[in-house]
Amino acid sequence: MGHTPGVRQARKEQTRRALMGAALRLLEHQGLSGLGLREVTREAGMSPAAFYRHFPSVEELGAALVEEAFGSLHAMLRATRAEQAGTDEVIRRSVEVTVRYVGLHRAHFRFLARERYGGVRAVREAVAVGFRLFSDELAADLAAQPESAGWAEADVRMLADLFVDLMVATAAALLEVPPGDRAAEELVADTARRRLRLISLGRRHWLEA
Repeated sequence: MGHTPGVRQARKEQTRRALMGAALRLLEHQGLSGLGLREVTREAGMSPAAFYRHFPSVEELGAALVEEAFGSLHAMLRATRAEQAGTDEVIRRSVEVTVRYVGLHRAHFRFLARERYGGVRAVREAVAVGFRLFSDELAADLAAQPESAGWAEADVRMLADLFVDLMVATAAALLEVPPGDRAAEELVADTARRRLRLISLGRRHWLEA
């Protein structure tokens, strides 16, 4: 009997995960604004009543998906920044992580890319907050680097936003690559590396302007 609450909690979490997984599968081909809870519960093999035991609305489900997607993304990107390395190595590793993340979490990133400008305001704002927090982290890292000596805070933030926008654009391009097409994937990765090098070169000469 002592294990009953733990078992109940595990089943509750399993049901929640099933609903989120069903929603992600459906969102591969549509936006959140067009998703109905009956679609989600039918895909998950549950009754509509089960949905409300976990989420007050489809918007709340979307917010949970945003949190889950950014959790995976931040974990990988923090690992990329964990060790000190030269510029070329950081560029190589950053692109490698982006390619790996999109490969492992295509549904998550497709959801983020679509809902970044989607029709559900609360979810759109949650995505914006997620990217803004990542830019904050990256700006703090950049500000601590010797290359940023003498930079205005707003310029460091602008640089961080450039990196984030490039990462998002690269991920969106990877989503268009057919699974298994290594040549097309490498072309996207090489383009990202070249763009990062261009930003890096501009950074070195920014104060001269």
